[in-house]
Amino acid sequence: MSVLSNLSASGRAVRLAEAKSGRSDIRCRGVTRISTLYKDDRFEKCQLASIARRTAKYPNICMALVDERRAPSRDVAKPPGVLAYDLVQGALVRWSSTVDKSLPDPPTAVLLHGILGCRKNWGSFARRLAKAFPTWQFLLVDLRCHGDSASMKKRGPHTVSSTALDVLKLVAQLRLTPRVLIGHSFGGKVALSMVEQAAKPLARPVRVWVLDATPGKVRPGGNKEDHPAELISFLSTLPKEVSSKRDVVEALIREGFSMDVAQWVVTNLRPTESPGSPTSFSWAFDLEGIAEMYQSYEENNLWEIVEDVPGGVHVNFLKAERSLHRWALEDIQRIRAAEELAADEGGAVEMHVLEDAGHWVHADNPDGLFKILSSSFQMLK
Repeated sequence: MSVLSNLSASGRAVRLAEAKSGRSDIRCRGVTRISTLYKDDRFEKCQLASIARRTAKYPNICMALVDERRAPSRDVAKPPGVLAYDLVQGALVRWSSTVDKSLPDPPTAVLLHGILGCRKNWGSFARRLAKAFPTWQFLLVDLRCHGDSASMKKRGPHTVSSTALDVLKLVAQLRLTPRVLIGHSFGGKVALSMVEQAAKPLARPVRVWVLDATPGKVRPGGNKEDHPAELISFLSTLPKEVSSKRDVVEALIREGFSMDVAQWVVTNLRPTESPGSPTSFSWAFDLEGIAEMYQSYEENNLWEIVEDVPGGVHVNFLKAERSLHRWALEDIQRIRAAEELAADEGGAVEMHVLEDAGHWVHADNPDGLFKILSSSFQMLK
């Protein structure tokens, strides 16, 4: 199994140094990384609330301006605007988008994260899939405004549709024809939008998995549950650079967010490089763009693609048993009706329930999720 990644040249140097010293952050034998960074030259700063109000409310969190852009690698041609990604390949895959263009691409699955997530959310799960299905490869993507793609500063509007188009452009650039699309939450709607926007480069048949999201209106959970819109709003009041992850966790908990969500959010904090200064951290996302993306997620309606499924497309909805997302009875009934309609017209829509899992399905019950998703890789060879 190998992992190809379009990270920075500086990241390559670190990993080469680690290899010489016998250390590595990849705890898996036989894994290699090929690194580059793709980004645009345009860089715009988010407009946040005033420094005085923030520092008065959270005195332990310090404000500074940070530019996290890294110098691109000099030894690889870099088309502008390509999303950051990892390509996790099974042991039997012998393919590269840059080496031999005559080779057909192997069966490929695209895994998409949710709001405030990143491609690393899928890392361990993708490696498990690659081990079980060694002829497959798995494309993990940082969506616009998230992770290593945040520094590219994509043009707005930041919507479900524009995000899906980004991914379609990426798979076209890599010369891939995905056979499986897996999207969690916001990423689920992105996967549906990819089907809606393009006959190519999507293969037929293609299986789409929408994990704990519905095609239409987003209905948040109850009062005791975490609300993404409120989380994004609160994060916008915090500084762009902080001195302690623990201070951020404590601030989130005081605001009423759960410990699990608070600890997950601070995984988006990256150490800043300030020689001679105390260690500090800055956010690895464009929060202003993310706020726009989440609004689009709440409002975007993709029922049409579900109720008129294109030939060769199999759409699967997975509901987490303990979901934070409120699945309305009318949504479930509408999906069930789409199942019957698709079967009559030669398409496929299917509903699944993942037991013993909350919204974070790949973390709460990875074994159950693996068992459900495995059918796609067994059927499509």
